[in-house]
Amino acid sequence: MKGFGKIIVSRQAISSAIWRIVRFLILLGLGFIIIYPLIYMISCAFRMPEDMSDPTVIWIPKHLTLSVIRETMEIMDYWKTLCRTFFLNIGCCLLQVISCAVTGYGFARFRFKGRGLLFGIVIMMILVPVQVTAIPQYMIFRHFGPFNLINNPLCMYIPAAMGCGIKSGLMIFIFRQFFRGMPAELEDAAYLDGCGAVRTFFTVMLPNARPPLLTVFLFSIVWYWNDFYVSSVFFDKNQTIALSLKNLSSLLSQTIFQGLDVSVREQVVWLEAGCLLAVMPILIMYIFLQKYFTEGIERSGLAG
Repeated sequence: MKGFGKIIVSRQAISSAIWRIVRFLILLGLGFIIIYPLIYMISCAFRMPEDMSDPTVIWIPKHLTLSVIRETMEIMDYWKTLCRTFFLNIGCCLLQVISCAVTGYGFARFRFKGRGLLFGIVIMMILVPVQVTAIPQYMIFRHFGPFNLINNPLCMYIPAAMGCGIKSGLMIFIFRQFFRGMPAELEDAAYLDGCGAVRTFFTVMLPNARPPLLTVFLFSIVWYWNDFYVSSVFFDKNQTIALSLKNLSSLLSQTIFQGLDVSVREQVVWLEAGCLLAVMPILIMYIFLQKYFTEGIERSGLAG
């Protein structure tokens, strides 16, 4: 019996070890698939254009250089465009966080006629693509009373302040789920102290909603940062990083290639350098805020 027990234990240990190895290989493969575009982007951004035609160069360039990065930054007018993008995105994100928090709190804690219908419209904001509403919004801002708001940051600020910014429906849903899970005793205690609904929200409920606030803010930053469709509707010139990256190929033809017919393979180093410059601020921000972002996801109703 002792020998039989030892055989069972050894089989369990072997199967457990094999499963750990298989699990490691699966996670390693998935991780490589996810990180492969970033590795390729970094490899191309720091190599000379002639390395793209060298079959012996796969990952490590033969000629490391920063000239491609410098040229791409000059073409994109990087620092000026970066400051303009931050100015536009931070303003839109702050306005969207405030408007969506107020709306989500109203849906979570107050009962009123038509609440179900209005929340259904919020869900429709998640399902309806932005292309459906872009043209009507353009016509509104093109003839905004006596003003023309096209090429004006207000055409991005106003929808964000009204709870109609990019992915606002999802933001409202996140806040609604979080506020529904907060204890009603917090509001009751505030009401007994003489606070009204508005003061209760800003002094009691909102300070306790830091996880969804951070989650929504990070989501907003990423979506506004990566957006080029809405920005291209409202702006005729390269106002943001995403628009500059979208038009990088034509900018290369006008500056470096000067109208010559150059294959896409030869342009890859500049295109990948542009992608690296565009994504680097978001990566740096996520590295420092990853812990809080994960906590916000867990507590806001998106997980579990």
